[in-house]
Order: sequence, then structure tokens, then C-alpha cells
Amino acid sequence: MPGHWFERLFKHRGIIWLLFVVNLLGTVYGYMWYGNQLEFTAENYPFWLLPFVPDSPTASLFFTAALLLLLYPPKGLKGTLVRQLIEALAVVTSVKYGIWAVSMIVAGGYQGDTISWKDWMLMVSHTGMAVEALIYARFFSFRRMLPLALLWSFANDMVDYSEGVYPWLPSVLDDDVNIVQYFTIGLTLFSTAAAWLFGGRTSRTLIPGKSSLRR
Repeated sequence: MPGHWFERLFKHRGIIWLLFVVNLLGTVYGYMWYGNQLEFTAENYPFWLLPFVPDSPTASLFFTAALLLLLYPPKGLKGTLVRQLIEALAVVTSVKYGIWAVSMIVAGGYQGDTISWKDWMLMVSHTGMAVEALIYARFFSFRRMLPLALLWSFANDMVDYSEGVYPWLPSVLDDDVNIVQYFTIGLTLFSTAAAWLFGGRTSRTLIPGKSSLRR
């Protein structure tokens, strides 16, 4: 089968562990990156808004958890439902904010903002977020939880732009917040559709368990 090598590669325990470590480190770095905005939000906004500030690191956290649950699948109905919810959130938010971050940097550069090496690093890492989420969507079984992931994403959009806690934009985009808001909502729909299309193409029985993943 043409895709056999592809599945063997990305279901290999070594590859999954490597991606787990990379995403875990990226998640920690992402929360550190949002440190100033989190501090500003804590000082000027209600405390309950803090979880809605670091969008990309939270998406990366969902995906990191999904990889761990792929390595060690939980047992029982409750564990299965929790795993499926995390997988749905991981794919939808990783695709969404992976594309969002790259788009904001490119849009800022188009309007005259300076694109530094850090911006290029962010574009590469966020592109990777979206790509890896779509790759592993085929190994997840989360479709029943997509409505909840969609609701969470819409709720996040509503809070971000009604309360003003959306990720800080390049200054040249300060007068384009309404456009950014509509774009973000559109990405919520797009990423959910992408998750549906890419997810569940292989049955769960093909997902190797702890004992059968290649070592």
C-alpha cells in the first residue's frame, strides 16, 4: 500500500515520543512568550480571562496531551471520551492557530511591519503545528467530539474579541481588529471542517496500543 510507510513512520513510538518532547518544549516556550500579556491581563482584567489569552500554547498543550494518550490509551468509557475530546481540541485548535499566527505575521509584514528571525521561527513552528495535527488526525477517533471542540473555539473567539484579550497583534494591524475577528471566526469553521475531513480515515483498531507500537 502506498500509505503503508507513512503510517509506519508516524505511528512509530520513537517518532511519537520525539514529537511529544518537541511539542512539550514548544508549549512551555509559548506560555513564556505570552508572559507579558498574561501579566498585563492579570493586572487589568478579571482573573477568569487568563486562560483565554495564550491561544497557540494551549493548542499545543492539547496536541501534546493527545500524543501521550496515543502512546498510552486510557481504558473505559470515561477515559475514551476524555481522550476523544482532547484529540478534537488538539486538531481543531492546532490547525486554527497554526494558520492564524502565520497569517498575522504575513499580514503585518505586508503592511510594513518588520519581520525578524523570531517571526520566521514562529511561522515555521506554527506551520508545523497545523501540519502535524492534520497528519495525526487520521490516527485519532474524535469525530463525535467535534461539536464540543467547535463550541469551545467559538467561545474562545467571543471572549477574545468581546473582552479584548486576543493575542497582541503587530501595531500596523491595530486598525484591522474587526477584520482579524472575522478571519478568526472563519478559521474556526475551516479548522473544524479540516478536522472532519482528515480525521477518522483509519479505524481505531489500526491505532497501535502500548504493546504494539513499533519500538
